[in-house]
Amino acid sequence: MSTGNLYIPEENDTAVSMAKIGREIQTVCSIGQVYTPPYFRGRGYATSCVAQLSNTALSRGFAKCALYTDLANPTSNSIYQKIGYKPICDSLEIKFVE
Repeated sequence: MSTGNLYIPEENDTAVSMAKIGREIQTVCSIGQVYTPPYFRGRGYATSCVAQLSNTALSRGFAKCALYTDLANPTSNSIYQKIGYKPICDSLEIKFVE
């Protein structure tokens, strides 16, 4: 199922994963809000969803897709690298306390 930029693959009329195209900036978009319910994890649904959504974005004319992921989650990092995403940089969160 697709509603705009949100993609929800289904199996037997049941949502098994989701991902969204967001942050469209000239020739680059980001893929985000990737989620698979716990019961469906480990079956390749998120991998397939992100790969198909990335291809859709590229076919719409975007030159690149970006993905922001948590380095502490080796599962998602492995999935994204298997379908062609490459680490570019780390980010840092800084809190200023008064």
